[in-house]
Amino acid sequence: MKEYASRFVRRPQDYWKYMAVFRAAVESLLRCGKPTIARLNGIVVGGGNELHLACDLSVAASHIYLGQVGVGVGSVASGGATQWLPLVVGDRRARAMLLMNERVPASRAVEWGLVTTMAPSIARNGDWVTSPSPEEVSWAQKGERGYRIDLEKLDDAVDALAARLLGMFPECLRYTKAQTNFWKELAWNQTVGHAQEWLALHFAAVEPFEGMQAFVDKRPARVAELRKRIAHGGSGDYLHGPPSRSCGHCGQTGLPEEFRFCGRCGAPFAGARERDSGVA
Repeated sequence: MKEYASRFVRRPQDYWKYMAVFRAAVESLLRCGKPTIARLNGIVVGGGNELHLACDLSVAASHIYLGQVGVGVGSVASGGATQWLPLVVGDRRARAMLLMNERVPASRAVEWGLVTTMAPSIARNGDWVTSPSPEEVSWAQKGERGYRIDLEKLDDAVDALAARLLGMFPECLRYTKAQTNFWKELAWNQTVGHAQEWLALHFAAVEPFEGMQAFVDKRPARVAELRKRIAHGGSGDYLHGPPSRSCGHCGQTGLPEEFRFCGRCGAPFAGARERDSGVA
């Protein structure tokens, strides 16, 4: 996310290049001639969940959660999540994850069919905690009260899935995967090119600027202020209004509408209205 804030909101066209690479990674998993297994041992959020969705099977450690963050940071999860979550977990659950950034713990992900299976990953005093509470997960991550993260069972579960696949005929596996991918391929091919173009343009707007910077600053995004600004006739596309001002003193053009002084020579604008951008 720091790279998004430091690079892509300043050079939006670089996001187009980045998404081309991300698309290639997703498609390499989707179209690999062998079944792919996602081993989920940490937070599976955003692009991580989209790469997970591109895989055929997945095993989640019991302490992890899955989710999307796009609309909370000024982006759209259209690198696999908007296309495939409705197919995997159903429309309403997908919308909860995409529109409200709902976190899905591993146990619920199994119930929803979002992951194939779950393996215990929290141990305490030599015993496995099969259904850890949020408090136990936190203690294990911090190594407190005798709890710890142990991925031995996760690795065993991944090995067991791989062993079962090795017992199947390889050519039949390959073609079964290709056939089963029909709806995923259809949704992907109909939308991802448009998403790549739109996101490259969108990263020049105020929403990703504020959303990504708020994430880096570890503060709430100023969404309410932006909505208020739009409601009062301000710009929701530009940080300081559209580039519609010109300076009569130095001749500079393309200056933001809400600037009260020229950004080149510093001359004041006659009759400039002062407006709090709310997200500067």
